Amino acid sequence: MSSWTFILKLLLIPNLVCAYSSSECYFKIKEDFHKEGDVVIGVFFPIHIFYTINKIQHESLPHYFSDFHLQYYFRNYKFLLALMFAVEEINRNPYLLSNMSLGFDFYNLPYNELQILMNAGIWLTGLSYPLSNYNCAKENKAAAVITGTSWKASAHIGTLLQLYKFPQLTFGPFDTILSDHGQFSSVYQMAPQNTFLSLAIVSLMFHFHWTWVGLLLPDDHRGTHILSDLSEKMEKSRVCIAFVEMIPSTWTSFSNKFWKNLGKIQESLANVIIIYGDIDSLQGLMRNLGQQILTQKVWVTNFQWDVTNHADYFMIDSFHGSLIFEHHHEEIVEFTNFVRTLNPYKYPEDNYLPKLWFLFFNCPFSEFNCQLLENCQPNASLEFLPRHIFNMAMSEESYNIYKAVHAVAHSLHEISLQQVQLQPNENGKTIVFFPWQLHHFLRKINVDHNMGLDWKQNIDAEYDILNFWNFPKGLGLKVKVGTFSSNAPQHQQLFLDEQMIKWPETFSEIPHSVCSESCGPGFRKAALEGKAVCCYDCTPCADNEISNATDVDQCVKCPENHFANTEKNQCLQKVVSFLAHKDLLGMIFTIIALCFSALTAVVLGVFVKHKDTPIVKANNRSLSYTLLITLTICFLCPLLFIGRPNTITCILQQTTFGGAFTVALASVLAKAITVIIAFRVTFPGRVVRWLIVSRAPNFIIPICSLIQIVLCGIWLGTSPPFLDQDAHAEYGHIIIVCNKGSAIAFHCVLGYLCFLALGSYIMAFLSRNLPDIFNEAKFLSFSMLVFFCVWVTFLPVYHSTKGKVMVAMEVFSILASSAALLGFIFAPKCYIILLRPDKNSLHYMRKRDHSRKK
Repeated sequence: MSSWTFILKLLLIPNLVCAYSSSECYFKIKEDFHKEGDVVIGVFFPIHIFYTINKIQHESLPHYFSDFHLQYYFRNYKFLLALMFAVEEINRNPYLLSNMSLGFDFYNLPYNELQILMNAGIWLTGLSYPLSNYNCAKENKAAAVITGTSWKASAHIGTLLQLYKFPQLTFGPFDTILSDHGQFSSVYQMAPQNTFLSLAIVSLMFHFHWTWVGLLLPDDHRGTHILSDLSEKMEKSRVCIAFVEMIPSTWTSFSNKFWKNLGKIQESLANVIIIYGDIDSLQGLMRNLGQQILTQKVWVTNFQWDVTNHADYFMIDSFHGSLIFEHHHEEIVEFTNFVRTLNPYKYPEDNYLPKLWFLFFNCPFSEFNCQLLENCQPNASLEFLPRHIFNMAMSEESYNIYKAVHAVAHSLHEISLQQVQLQPNENGKTIVFFPWQLHHFLRKINVDHNMGLDWKQNIDAEYDILNFWNFPKGLGLKVKVGTFSSNAPQHQQLFLDEQMIKWPETFSEIPHSVCSESCGPGFRKAALEGKAVCCYDCTPCADNEISNATDVDQCVKCPENHFANTEKNQCLQKVVSFLAHKDLLGMIFTIIALCFSALTAVVLGVFVKHKDTPIVKANNRSLSYTLLITLTICFLCPLLFIGRPNTITCILQQTTFGGAFTVALASVLAKAITVIIAFRVTFPGRVVRWLIVSRAPNFIIPICSLIQIVLCGIWLGTSPPFLDQDAHAEYGHIIIVCNKGSAIAFHCVLGYLCFLALGSYIMAFLSRNLPDIFNEAKFLSFSMLVFFCVWVTFLPVYHSTKGKVMVAMEVFSILASSAALLGFIFAPKCYIILLRPDKNSLHYMRKRDHSRKK
């Protein structure tokens, strides 16, 4: 009894408040509101609260404060209207509870655990001073209890009602503790489970590419559970948590520790912050955030708050542009019509309607009984109130109350039908039942959906996404801008009308919330040691690699026939390239080759025309012809290297080059050996005469050529040259080249040519001072020296170049060595034949010989 007496003292709080109020009638409030009926439902939730700011101790009452203040929650008043609407709708329905009426007993639920139990005890016993196991309200038949909005309040009442097996239906957010049937076997939650809420929130983050977000969660089991669920979903979607703040669930005060971290929240790169919980447990958080000007943050929540509680004189609101997830529910048009016709004179028992008429329609109270004066604003309607103060549409919690009342009514209807079947003669009488009998029918509805009501916790959740418009401050509109459906295909679950979304005033476009700016095309992400995966550096893609999307982890290598552009965001088709005739280098080489081949042909013509002159005859006329014809072929050889190559030209390039130069060098060698035979051989005169007459040096050419033919035959038989592509020699090009096939065979051919050149040089060098007026040994030695130097230099340069440059080097070497042979061997002869014909005569030869003898 002493505990109940102590609890009863809390009821004196309204009187204390009235003593310090400017308008006594406005602050004079009752804690209960009743509607008579054959069967009643107990309803407990807060509409008004008393709170203290300075905690000034009362002079006469211990544990009380003298600076109590009264605050109304008009948003919660709509819950009461949903209750009244549902009850009236059921009472009007002739096919539902036709022989009885439904009523309710509403009790305001304070934020005080003791007084919560006090109000529940008063309702159970019917006594102002409740005693256990006493019930003085015999005329009322209590059927069930509806509680909300806080899970804690429902749990406190549920602990008491569990003793009586009283059915309890909660309309607040779904909570895992209340779903524990071992502890709360009589509790039924109207709200759907938040199974897919984490997925819905993360889908929103993924849609807007928000990868760096903060979390403000209640410091209880719900916060722990949602943190685990969100972390799992975020990790899969590459969304990172910038910070986590666990908020104590106290509405009247707020942790100083959090406000120490407010600077960290404001300075964080996370422009998107998720607030999870319910308005009851996070009332203090929302109140304090509302007092700040945090226009650079986008708040994503799973609950709606009462904007009238954060009124001030600023036009900018911290929560403008917030996104709110709420369970999709049916729109009930009749409810809006019901609210539109409400007035205090139609429902005189309502404690709260007069307060609204006093506040917004200037209707005064009577000084005697605190009733509104009659006929004050008879045409006024709640429809005229601003949306941020009172929204006509049915909210999610209101819809849950509506479902709860219908669930109780249908259960009672099933009981009445069952009693009529068992006792047909008692038809028309009020049913007799015990509250615990409703459990069977409530569970049946919960499982089978037989009533056609969508009040069961849905497995496939569907959420509406609301955008909070509150600029200028006081607008307070919540506009539906999207949906999330868990049973839709994966990439179609989230739908958003981005044009409808209004962001905080700081942002002129969709806000960014990232730890690191996106790596654009041409770059890849490089993880930073010790930091989250969302924090990274941007590194350019490597050579011939691209990235054509943002925030890629790895660049993609271009195919062999493609190359990366300068921006490294696209693979371009490589241009097929070769040493073409239209290229400048190819054009120059072609002109040089044709000119020198023509020049060689002219020289050959000159030699043929002057074939009987001493200078032509003195240097083995046939070998000179052979050499000139071969040099013409050598000058024409580069034409095989210029132009688009094919398999045939690849084979002809090396064989023609090797064969022509072999004949040319063999001719030079034969010339040198001829001079040595004529002047240096110690054989008898008969033998020398035979060697000269039989033209034995001429056999050098076929012998040397045969050796080269054998080498080329082995080359072509084992690993012949073939058409190849070089995709790496020149950026952006595919060079079509002739692959030598066997590098060993190519170097053997080249080495054989150098061997012939070296042999010719030695023979010519040995015969350079022999007594002959037209001795060409010096010119042969110079030509072989140049030839040898050209090709020895060619090898390192050839191996250090690729593509067209490599081909050009080979062409240049062919032309240079051929020009050396032509110039050093035949230029002096042509000079004498064409410009000094006087020296090309027998008379000059005899005169020169006579002078030498003297």
